[in-house]
Amino acid sequence: MDKAVIIEKINYFLIDEFEVDGETIAPEANLKDTLGLDSLDYVDLVVTVESNFGIKLGEADFVGIATFQNFYDLIENKVEAKQ
Repeated sequence: MDKAVIIEKINYFLIDEFEVDGETIAPEANLKDTLGLDSLDYVDLVVTVESNFGIKLGEADFVGIATFQNFYDLIENKVEAKQ
């Protein structure tokens, strides 16, 4: 799956399901601060990613994930590893 497609899908469900203003999503933006995530929101985010990309995410995957770019890279790496 192409990186641009992955980013597009992620941004779409963040805007649609998490009601994030699309203009606040930028590669260098802080993921947690921009999304305003609490622990339950992280669970929802993981479930949404897993259902959209057919991958599994664990707590350890989020260590070091600070920006949207980090998150995009994580998903891209997991998708590539699955293929």
